[in-house]
Amino acid sequence: MEDPSPVLRKLERNNKRLRFLLKKYKQNNHLQHALILLSERASTVAELTLLYPAIHDILVKYLPSRSFYVVLQNQYTQTLELSYFVDEKDGIAVPLHEDSHFSDGVTGYVFRTGETVYLTKESMLEQTKKGEFKALGSQAEHWVGVPIYRDSNIIGVMVSQSYQAKQSYSEQQIELLEVMSLYLATAIERVKKRELLESEVKIRTRALMQSNEALNKEIEHRKRALDRQQILFKISELATQFSDIDDVYKQVHDIIRSITFADNLYIALYDKHAGWLSFPYSVDEVTQYKPRPFAKGYSELVIRTEQSQLIDTVRAKTLIAEGTVQRSKEYNKIQLATSWMGAPLKTANGVIGLIACQAYDHKYEFDYDDVELISFVSNQIASVLQTHLANQALKSSHQELEHRVAEKTKALQQTNLHLQMQIEERKKIEQQLYHDAHHDPLTSLPNRSLFLTQLEKTLHKFQRHPDHHFAVLFIDLDKFKSINDELGHQAGDQFLIWVSKTFADCIRDHDLLARLAGDEFVILLDHLSDKQQAEDVAKRIIRVMQQPFCMKGICVQSGASIGITYSNKRYNNIDEIIRDADAAMYYAKNAGRGRYEFYHPLLTASSGANKHIEHHHLSALPTHFRRTEVISMADKINSISLIDAFGEHPILGSTNFDILKKFAAEKTEQLEIELQLLKQVIHIGNTQSQDLLFACSLVVLDNQAFNPLCQLLKSAKHQMCLLFDEAALRHASSQQLENLKTLCDMGEHVGLNDFAKDRCDLAMLTQHDFKYLLLSSTFSKRVLQQRCYDLQLQGILAVTKLKQTQVIAKGPAILNFRGLLESHGIELFFGKQHSVDLLQEASVSKVVSQSSSGPIVLI
Repeated sequence: MEDPSPVLRKLERNNKRLRFLLKKYKQNNHLQHALILLSERASTVAELTLLYPAIHDILVKYLPSRSFYVVLQNQYTQTLELSYFVDEKDGIAVPLHEDSHFSDGVTGYVFRTGETVYLTKESMLEQTKKGEFKALGSQAEHWVGVPIYRDSNIIGVMVSQSYQAKQSYSEQQIELLEVMSLYLATAIERVKKRELLESEVKIRTRALMQSNEALNKEIEHRKRALDRQQILFKISELATQFSDIDDVYKQVHDIIRSITFADNLYIALYDKHAGWLSFPYSVDEVTQYKPRPFAKGYSELVIRTEQSQLIDTVRAKTLIAEGTVQRSKEYNKIQLATSWMGAPLKTANGVIGLIACQAYDHKYEFDYDDVELISFVSNQIASVLQTHLANQALKSSHQELEHRVAEKTKALQQTNLHLQMQIEERKKIEQQLYHDAHHDPLTSLPNRSLFLTQLEKTLHKFQRHPDHHFAVLFIDLDKFKSINDELGHQAGDQFLIWVSKTFADCIRDHDLLARLAGDEFVILLDHLSDKQQAEDVAKRIIRVMQQPFCMKGICVQSGASIGITYSNKRYNNIDEIIRDADAAMYYAKNAGRGRYEFYHPLLTASSGANKHIEHHHLSALPTHFRRTEVISMADKINSISLIDAFGEHPILGSTNFDILKKFAAEKTEQLEIELQLLKQVIHIGNTQSQDLLFACSLVVLDNQAFNPLCQLLKSAKHQMCLLFDEAALRHASSQQLENLKTLCDMGEHVGLNDFAKDRCDLAMLTQHDFKYLLLSSTFSKRVLQQRCYDLQLQGILAVTKLKQTQVIAKGPAILNFRGLLESHGIELFFGKQHSVDLLQEASVSKVVSQSSSGPIVLI
């Protein structure tokens, strides 16, 4: 019989190999699962303080790590600082209160050696006696430290320890810690970038709020002008359409009722020779007015002073106490007004009476805006009333002239008919102007102005009726830039028109769809019962936007990122609603696009980082510069460059100083930064044979800064040109403008930066001798889209040619559009960008790195 031993031994070897492979597969499975969990946590947590507990939760599943901490090196102080700490025995006190704890202990040993260290209690005591590190805190039975690397540099240490002798660490568990440390640096960077993005969203929100505030003021100003113009139309109708004086009084009442509270109104006429007041028209819920002798009432006060009066209960007591107003005994029996205002009816012959409105039981409180409006109306209708009164008196005393009056009236009616036709034509023009001012010219959708007006009404309605909910959907089109690039701007416009019609089919008839700007749309959903209705609309929009847009045989896939904010009692103004919807939209876009997100307060929650930004002295930041060459047609490089300064901020990272200077604590700090940067730029210019352009704020034109500025400019070997922002220059003080003129007289070059961003003020170009004019990216883009802006550009080029000012186009854009701008008359552009370092040892500056090849052209 054959010996079975070789077969058994072979099976035993196979089983042993299978057990080894199974163990290895299980370890790999654990590693893969842990890395997937780590990636998910890094993608979802909002800040670093939440990332470390998530990592700890992952490790607890695979190894004894109830005591776990992470230490990272501070890039500025080069010391090891605690980022996360959980310990069974020491709690949190030990690592926070011991000086140089991590550098002197076993953690610092791992950081210095850069290798994984596994120690038992005995081996740790043995190495402590040798002096390799100090024994700090409670002694663990098993201790594992793993270095954390970013690229090839060690940035910290991750430690797990066990106080149970039986809970040791296997090779597989140590390997798991090592793999987790490799991906930890990447996860930390992802969370930091997310925190930085939230900070940028807050900055953009603040800028948006400031822009909306200015827009609201402009809207209010235009609305008031339109209201007054409408009043003038109605008053002109009084002079032509109504012959009965009673009808005139009623129409006057309707006009005043349209602009303020006028449930109680009377018109009084003053007979100066007889000394009497008559009340030909009155509508009042309490008082019945009868003719009376001229005395010391509210009405007499208006007539005596010939000025409008606003009287509340407090002023009424004061007037009575002074004796200016006197009450008869009958006033004790009647209800008195709690708010009263009156305006005199002035004509060329003097005051003929007054118009007065009043309110009882504090039903309405008149203010000075109401007084201004009723004064405006009274000034316009006084002559109308006098004319009607004169006509009425003339009819009653001269019946024999009826025939002649009829003939005259017929001629006057023909004139009035012509005037009425003119009025109707002007009304139509006003209606068309109103429509054009409140609708987008491309899509015919309501624009930002009309949308904000309707949103404000909806918010006020919600504040009165909290059960009438609403929602705002902020929509940003995905990959819209690709459509413009691949199909052209005409196709981009057709795509926006198609999008507007598609979105309109996704909402109800009474919902409001508007285009804010570019590829941004907003929807106002009213009369909602729950959030699901808003969610359903967002889903429909995302679904229809999954359809490709095709034109000229080319199809491009787009999409929509939607931020939703739902009505809430905490909203006090519409700026907060737009801000939150915008923040939710950016969160949806950064989370993967083609999706919707509801706003959550965490998206705009303030953090300690902002406080750090506010108090950080900006002059101490590491600084580097970027030089952008100016090129002309045929890519010929000119001897002109633009210098931009960047600061390495601990929170914002590498950021342009134009942004960082906004966080300057005081004006003196901003001035110190300006002069320091200018000095460094002059040093760069002295080492090169180029004229440099450098953007400054108006603070350098203040008296305390002007002399140091002049001294710095004299030290420049090559010509420096200081650029001043056009928007800031419009609000410059007289002293700053005088100092700017002095600079020009001294032969120093000055330039105008970001011109025509909001308005095209050609008069500003003629007030000073600007050497260079930098067109804003917004204006250059509009030149390619609308003919009216091309006409403005031709005006700019004509003025700058007379003033011998060089025009340069700037801004991020696509190379293909430079040719279009050149066809409009622009010859200079910003081209390649270089990073410039100031060398301490040598007197030259060197190019450290170069960005993308090819010129940068504005679209």
